[in-house]
Amino acid sequence: MDIRDRIKMIRMGERGFTLFEVVVGMALIAVAVLGLAQLFALCVAQNMRADRMANATFLAQQQIDSLRDLTASELSALGVSPIDEQLDVNYDNTYDFRRITLVQFDDVPSVGSVWKLKVMVFSPEQFNVNVNQLLADPVGHKVKAFITTMISR
Repeated sequence: MDIRDRIKMIRMGERGFTLFEVVVGMALIAVAVLGLAQLFALCVAQNMRADRMANATFLAQQQIDSLRDLTASELSALGVSPIDEQLDVNYDNTYDFRRITLVQFDDVPSVGSVWKLKVMVFSPEQFNVNVNQLLADPVGHKVKAFITTMISR
């Protein structure tokens, strides 16, 4: 076999991609990467939302637990007006949540003295909204956590 024949065989086996094939391949890879990027962004947003809801639920439950330790006279004193707090969870001097606690006294003959508790936790977007508006329509103001319970003494 002659050297020219050998070079000819090598050239025939080493054909490259055309410009069109390269462009189509890059376009397919770009579509796949963009789809994955959108999925990643959606996952990050959902994770942040779940984290905020978990923190809000913890703050509501924490308030209920602290109110369970109060005496009957202390609970009655809290029933005058709603407790409205702005909370800085991570101590970065930025308020992260707004917690509103409503304590209502009710005398049930078969049970005795009962206090109905409502604890609502809102995101910072609701800081400038009137308390009465939040109490009237918590779902419309996108409440993050809403826990109701009763304490009897």
